[in-house]
Amino acid sequence: MPVEALAFLAGIAAGVLGALIGIGGGVLLVPLLNGVMGLPFDIARGVSQAGVLATSVSGTVAPTSRRLVNYRLAVFLLAFSIGGALLGYFTLDLISDDVGERILGTAMATIAVIMLLRRNIRNVLPAETPNLGPFGARFFDDDTRREVAYRLRRPPLAAAVSFASGLLASYIGIGGGIVIVPTLNALCGIPLRVAAATSVMMIGVTVIPGLAWSWSKGHLADVTLAGATVLGALAGYQLGLRLSPRAPVRVIKTGTAVLLAIIAIQYLFLR
Repeated sequence: MPVEALAFLAGIAAGVLGALIGIGGGVLLVPLLNGVMGLPFDIARGVSQAGVLATSVSGTVAPTSRRLVNYRLAVFLLAFSIGGALLGYFTLDLISDDVGERILGTAMATIAVIMLLRRNIRNVLPAETPNLGPFGARFFDDDTRREVAYRLRRPPLAAAVSFASGLLASYIGIGGGIVIVPTLNALCGIPLRVAAATSVMMIGVTVIPGLAWSWSKGHLADVTLAGATVLGALAGYQLGLRLSPRAPVRVIKTGTAVLLAIIAIQYLFLR
């Protein structure tokens, strides 16, 4: 199969994940492009960043996602994630491909453990709950088929993790959503679907510094490969939107944790 066709299929898979769990798909794109298709890590990172941006754009214009986005929370967290992404941009030359791969494996293992330990936690409050704070809100929950509420807990932790996600976006080509979403859901009181929709909007901004660096270094010279990945991500996100209401949150969490564990094993023990 031509490499462009494989990149298109990888983009579809990444887009579906983006719609289901609010990630840009880089956590899947980088291992597929680098580990399965054999592209150098720096090329895989650049192509992945293009796919992440496409997923974010697709999510930003989708009505289903917009109704769940918490814009106040997104702006608050973006202030920190952009700072991390810019720091990553200016220090990327200090990070070798081997170090980047180790960072990716360690991050995925950590998030997999958090998601498995907290897979049965549901962060929803009765819709009539007062005093939701500056970052709380109400929304219609597809799982319970009723309106529910939530509030943000541990804002300093959410800010710190957003900063770290910005670093990862530049260093290893993922949008950072795979770090933000599980943390917001498991430790900061934000329901998974809200965290996912909010993250998708954020990651497009966060990934731009790393994408600019990859472009300047010539890591996106193969525009056909990047274009195939982008088209796949756009199509996959729309497919994921249709699957999302039918997928129970517990199943999404467990499946994501298993996927992350596999990726962690690949980059920590099989390289």
